[in-house]
Amino acid sequence: MHKKVTIVGAGNVGATAAHWIAAKELADVVLVDIIPKVPMGKSLDLLQALSVEGRDVSVTGANDYESTGDSDIIVITAGLPRKPGMSRDDLLRTNADIVAAATKAAAPKSPNAVLIVVTNPLDAMCEVARRASGFPRERVLGMAGVLDSARFATFIADELKVSVENVNAFVLGGHGDQMVPLPRYTTVAGIPITDLLDAATIERLAKRTAQGGAEIVNLLGSGSAYYAPGRAITDMVEAILKDKRKILPCAAYLQGEYGYRDLFVGVPCKLGAQGLLEVVEIKLTPDEKAALDKSAAAVRELVEALGAPAK
Repeated sequence: MHKKVTIVGAGNVGATAAHWIAAKELADVVLVDIIPKVPMGKSLDLLQALSVEGRDVSVTGANDYESTGDSDIIVITAGLPRKPGMSRDDLLRTNADIVAAATKAAAPKSPNAVLIVVTNPLDAMCEVARRASGFPRERVLGMAGVLDSARFATFIADELKVSVENVNAFVLGGHGDQMVPLPRYTTVAGIPITDLLDAATIERLAKRTAQGGAEIVNLLGSGSAYYAPGRAITDMVEAILKDKRKILPCAAYLQGEYGYRDLFVGVPCKLGAQGLLEVVEIKLTPDEKAALDKSAAAVRELVEALGAPAK
């Protein structure tokens, strides 16, 4: 029996994630969106593409949640995208309502699912989904660090003119301008980039990584990134469905780790069949901890803006 993944939001990010998940034969996919007929059309198109690929999975579209029952994973991408000049913070209130409604509709039909939140502002939307679902922290995660690390790795590989396969990038913190790239833990064929690049170059690449989403938004003029986010979602989905126990940077609800409590922060997470298996704690220098504190404070400010949880 196939695993089942529901993706809420049939826009570019959701549809691209559906493409990757189905093409890798990880699970049957249900693509849900409120826009009439659109998820059905995209699902049918994708199903026909999979026929060319010889992939035997089901892809269906829906405008409601009836067909999503007993999903192993629910991915929430629904929400308004950023526009040029708009910060992730600007999206807070509108997307909080969208994520809460989607979670309340999907979670009761799949009470054992793992939730992966993608909607921005990511870390705050994870808190919205946690409250709306009532799920334990092990089953509410945010997709941020996989994408941010991929961006950092891309820029490093281009700078050094090496294969991106050689680069293992490491990014912590909130998803946005306050993310914390960690050069000491970022390597090329096992060599720390601090041995290969000067401090000014590393700072330039780290800054570009932090502004990676905004750079693409400004280039596109309308819409935001979707190829890399879709693939990053798939990496998390694969680790969970295959119980790989793979360590990936994700937004997790911390309960004392790194000195934070009751807050989603991007940290190294071991992922498996139950979702979050372990938060991996690493030693940080005072400067790195200060940067992570600043990032966590920015997330907490957004969470506080959401107001207290409903009683």
